[in-house]
Amino acid sequence: MPAFNDPPIHSRKSMSKLSVLMPVYNEARTVESIVARVLAAPVDLEIEIVVVDDGSQDRSLEVLRKLAARDERIKVFAHDRNQGKGRAIRTGIEHMTGDIAIVQDSDLEYDPREYPRILKPILEDHADAVYGSRFASSPERRVLFYWHSLGNKFLTTVSNMANDLNLTDMETCYKAIRVDILKKLRLTSDRFGFEPEVTARLAQWGARIYEVPISYHGRTYAEGKNIGWRDGLEALWLIIKFRLFDTRFSNDSGKATLEGLSKAPGITSWTLDQVRDNLGDRVLEAGCGIGNFTVGLLDKEKLHVIDIDPFYVADVRRRYGHLQNVTVQEADLQEPETYRDLGDFDSVICVNVLEHLDEPGAALGGFHEVLRPGGAALVLVPAHPWLYSATDEAIDHRKRYTEEELRNELTTAGFSVESIRQFNRLGVLGWWFNKRAGRAAISPWQGKLFALLMPLARLLERFKGLPGLSYVAVGRKPA
Repeated sequence: MPAFNDPPIHSRKSMSKLSVLMPVYNEARTVESIVARVLAAPVDLEIEIVVVDDGSQDRSLEVLRKLAARDERIKVFAHDRNQGKGRAIRTGIEHMTGDIAIVQDSDLEYDPREYPRILKPILEDHADAVYGSRFASSPERRVLFYWHSLGNKFLTTVSNMANDLNLTDMETCYKAIRVDILKKLRLTSDRFGFEPEVTARLAQWGARIYEVPISYHGRTYAEGKNIGWRDGLEALWLIIKFRLFDTRFSNDSGKATLEGLSKAPGITSWTLDQVRDNLGDRVLEAGCGIGNFTVGLLDKEKLHVIDIDPFYVADVRRRYGHLQNVTVQEADLQEPETYRDLGDFDSVICVNVLEHLDEPGAALGGFHEVLRPGGAALVLVPAHPWLYSATDEAIDHRKRYTEEELRNELTTAGFSVESIRQFNRLGVLGWWFNKRAGRAAISPWQGKLFALLMPLARLLERFKGLPGLSYVAVGRKPA
């Protein structure tokens, strides 16, 4: 059955608006038809079409402005000169206001009646991005250029190898992506390199990527097809570039740093080893981020996880919320209401969180409230103000602690300080390198390199005279 016979799809409450990104270059003959098809797409979502005319030399911009004057759902932006498809899409991303974005070429090769099939995995909360594949048992497709399709499959294979994916059609123009992710991706390609770049960035982000079959009504070069063999060579270079040289995938430095650390799970396990003996069976994780430490706490009898970032909370809840012993909560650690009716815990673990707070004492007071008598607050914070760098600033560190400052925070909150010690001597070298280089995040390759150097890192911990990257403190609630 053709894909466009799929029934209209109904959105979740949290996904109510679809942004259709439409780059246009010399498409006066087709743009009015494709706009009408988009507006008639069988989806139960509010639709906005964000059209970017990329310096067209024909009447495309004139046609678009007339369409926009008749329908407020159409927003038109224009480049004064041709800058490429990727740049036009980036302009559209800046102006879109929806919950899901889908790229729609302004020719007639892709059919908007297939939106229900493409959007379904996102609306059902299975996917963060969906690729419409022309090769995955496509219901129908126009038979055209063998060498062109072979080139697509070759680039898809190389992209899969670089990003550890198993897509069948990386070069497809039908890509639907959650807007909250798309707006945070670091995209730089101006021309047709958008396709391999956005694929690499989604893979580096750790996004859930799905693929669904679509129909394809390709056009010939005589009909206006623009892509050529030079674009294929550029795509091949970009795949290599984003895998080896340009791995900064997000404009969100905090997310980039957390994902970089996630590439080296041995680091988080080693960090947990510093406090494991004090965890107990009932644990509150205060500030979970993307769940790097959460995964090491899943064996606990009770694990309550809190973070203020709704994006992180939703991600951790999707991954672990189905477990009977795990509760995930979106809340501010500085608010007293956060700790009401939580019950009591054997320990509160708080890793690299206090330095982000305006009132860390309020959070420590909440920890004290929910701990059983004799329970432990296990706190890790960045050490040494002289190490403060662009990375600290980019990931919103208010400060790096001295030992005296951390001790005062704990005792003021009512804790008896059992120990404070420096940790991760080797990490000081990496942080100092980032400081000198002006880097704003820890990259995945740095995380992987540190994982390879773990034996050296453990060895350096014996040299107590060396400074550590962090302080690890155990504060005990008096019995």
